[in-house]
Amino acid sequence: MIKTSELKNKEVIDVNNGRRLGVITDIDIDLVEGRIKGISVPKEEKGFKIFGAKEDIYIAWDEISRIGHDVILVDVSKINNHMMNEE
Repeated sequence: MIKTSELKNKEVIDVNNGRRLGVITDIDIDLVEGRIKGISVPKEEKGFKIFGAKEDIYIAWDEISRIGHDVILVDVSKINNHMMNEE
């Protein structure tokens, strides 16, 4: 079992190329079902941005390949997220 505080400190890595996606910024919990629905990692910024909200990449819980001791592995090609397609 893992605590959410431990989960938030883990780095998220793409299993296809080893690219670092970042550290979890948010955890989406379904209070009715009592389970984690997904996680968010910061979207890589392109260019210089002073103002505006920082966008995140949302990864559904069932899209996570494996949770290791130090990292969380995801297959980015399976993520159904329009933000990933902009890169």
